[in-house]
Amino acid sequence: MMTSPTHPQKNCFHCGLEVPEHLHLTVRFEDEEHETCCAGCQAVAQSIIDAGLGNYYKQRTADAEKSELPPPEVLSQLKLYDLPEVQADFVEVGVGDEREAVLMLGGITCAACVWLIEQQLLRMKGVVRVDLNYSTHRCRVVWDSAHIELSDILLKIRQTGYTAAPYDAQKIEAQAQKERKQFIVRLAVAGLGMMQTMMFALPTYFYGGDIEPLYLEILHWGGFLMVLPVVFYSALPFYRGAWRDWKNRRVGMDTPIAIAIVMTFIAGIYSLATNAGQGMYFESIAMLLFFLLGGRFMEQIARRKAGDAAERLVKLVPAFCHRLPSYPESEAIEEAAVVRLNIGDTIVVKPGEVIPVDGTVLSGESEVNEAMLTGESLPIAKRPSEKVTAGTLNTSSPLIIRTDHTGGNTRLSHIVKLLDRALAQKPRAAELAEKYASSFVFGELLLAIPVFIGWAWYADAHTALWITVALLVITCPCALSLATPTALAASTGALAKDGILISGKQSLETLAQIDDVVFDKTGTLTKGQLSVSRMLSAGRLNEAQALAIAQALEQQSEHPIARAILNHMLSDGPVSALDVKVQQRVNRIGHGVSAQIELDGETQVWALGKAAFVAEIAGNLSETFAHIDHTGGIIFLGNQSGFQTAFLLEDQIKDSAAEMLQNLKQHGIRLHLLSGDRQAAVAQVAQELGLDAYRAEATPEDKLAYVENLQKQGRKVMMIGDGINDAPVLAQADVSAAVATSADVARDGADVVLLNDDLNVLPVMMEQARRTHQIIRQNLTWASAYNLVAVPLAVFGYVTPWIAALGMSFSSLLVLGNALRLLKTKKVV
Repeated sequence: MMTSPTHPQKNCFHCGLEVPEHLHLTVRFEDEEHETCCAGCQAVAQSIIDAGLGNYYKQRTADAEKSELPPPEVLSQLKLYDLPEVQADFVEVGVGDEREAVLMLGGITCAACVWLIEQQLLRMKGVVRVDLNYSTHRCRVVWDSAHIELSDILLKIRQTGYTAAPYDAQKIEAQAQKERKQFIVRLAVAGLGMMQTMMFALPTYFYGGDIEPLYLEILHWGGFLMVLPVVFYSALPFYRGAWRDWKNRRVGMDTPIAIAIVMTFIAGIYSLATNAGQGMYFESIAMLLFFLLGGRFMEQIARRKAGDAAERLVKLVPAFCHRLPSYPESEAIEEAAVVRLNIGDTIVVKPGEVIPVDGTVLSGESEVNEAMLTGESLPIAKRPSEKVTAGTLNTSSPLIIRTDHTGGNTRLSHIVKLLDRALAQKPRAAELAEKYASSFVFGELLLAIPVFIGWAWYADAHTALWITVALLVITCPCALSLATPTALAASTGALAKDGILISGKQSLETLAQIDDVVFDKTGTLTKGQLSVSRMLSAGRLNEAQALAIAQALEQQSEHPIARAILNHMLSDGPVSALDVKVQQRVNRIGHGVSAQIELDGETQVWALGKAAFVAEIAGNLSETFAHIDHTGGIIFLGNQSGFQTAFLLEDQIKDSAAEMLQNLKQHGIRLHLLSGDRQAAVAQVAQELGLDAYRAEATPEDKLAYVENLQKQGRKVMMIGDGINDAPVLAQADVSAAVATSADVARDGADVVLLNDDLNVLPVMMEQARRTHQIIRQNLTWASAYNLVAVPLAVFGYVTPWIAALGMSFSSLLVLGNALRLLKTKKVV
């Protein structure tokens, strides 16, 4: 096969990987065009060249990884991350100078590392928020670009002793695979070293006094040579962790272990050099490290399993898609990077492919599987004009989709943010455990000094050494630090699979203590798909004119009542032909909307909403409307001439509402209904569903006062709503939940977001919260009891180093195993 002399191989100029045949993405360097394998590599390479750092490509000794900047070893290279072109793919622009990015971290070994990184970053001027997910090692950072640059944040993380780079799902998976393989090699080396050193040590156990000095020395030298790979390779993670802690002037989980290893190795060398003959020590090191590494490897597997929900969601969106650049004139397809899509671009998604954007179906009919986002197992039919969500699977036929939201603005991205926030949250018990663990390690190191001196005086240095080593290892509080984060990660991930997102700080902890649940009516307990059943007239307007004015007033609203009026049609067709001009529209949340309206050359102030609100403009309610026999909602239209029209609305109770409420009642929870709807409509729903209390015609202020009153009685309250007018009361409640159809404001401020309309997930969530609370208490109790028992046993010499390693590993794995029970939610009967 002939190749171009300029490009002997069609490999990416930036990362060195093979360039797909259908792509032609180039960068210009030194008057030559160079091929790149993807839009990410193209953007990064061009940014490096434009920044005057093109010499990087001449001087590097190996190809970079795909879509990766050069190793950030110097500040000039870190500054590349500040370039707008580079940040375009992974940095979200917020209000003003606020920026947000997701970083993947390397070097994290325990929960204490998470605390350290958070503290170091939060001390930096300009860093607004840090959410670090211990289960996935993903860090979401928000900063003010007017005070600090991203390169400063990355540099701080490196100075603290860890690595950080923009998050990339493929890269993080490759890095995780690499770390797992390296860990297995370290474990294998420790295992082989343990077997070999034991082979040399066993004769000394049984015949130590009878072995001639020459042969005893040979056995010692053999053990020394066999343990060297274990000490200088397998133990490296513990040394690095201890050194990092030392540089940051703190003590972590790796500090006592590193000290124990070094102490034992030095003692072994001393024994070898002086022919002390009191013990080889080397087999203890190998056995200790083998059990420690084995425990950490199992912990790593369990931690990744607990955090799988967040990672699974992140990996849903594909890297490439099929774009239709000339649609609708032509349906010619070209491959495009998803990160390069813009709002308004048209794409085609074939059967079996994942939808990469939030968008609107322009052409085609198919079924979309949304189970990965909502927990809903049945595919949803999609037709033209209907919305689709990034991360869902097209199952049947091709769909042509217009892009509405991409990247960080998609619903999937919002869900991942909520998960990250949830997995980064620390209940009070966890914060106390972290503080206790740090103090415990420091106290343990101080205790080791008198223990060594005491045993050296009472027995001998050999006995004192192994007792001290056992003390340092067995009392390492790993289980205490793992008790809460693993339980939260497992529980949050399990709920996410059922379409429940826990995002608020300490939400799971508070959910287990809920006494009262307060529901909004429309859109929460009812379907929220209101329809106008009848229109009653009391003025000079005909139905067409009244509907035209009402639709003009509600044109900018997304409230269910507004949608019902906007979707209503008269028997003789639409009313859009009427010339209605609206000015000075005023929307009073929870009451209605008013505006100046010009109709047939006459301008008046009109109002649409509750009777009391319309009466402010139209005067007293007319006799015609005073005694309407209707249990559903009624919305009135009026102007300065009086009340003109009444819109009678109907809604249906959700199919799952009755069963859900019955389950909550069985657990002793009091149920309340708060609604701005009419007394008759609210009373009917409350009676039909058997609620304990209700309040009708409630304004946002009334709802807020109602919840505050419950809290003053010492009750823990959860509020469930869906509208903008519910935002204040959602914020006031101890735990707030927003249903699937909620307005953006309600969703963003809620502690819990329900991704589907099945209300039966509420009892499941409450039960899961109770189980989580119970398991966290079990874990903390076990971890504390273990340390209380282990310390005296170690101090009085009842534990050998290898048993200490087993004990510490076993305690951590017991805590992890207990937490992983939460990966499966229980159905409430």
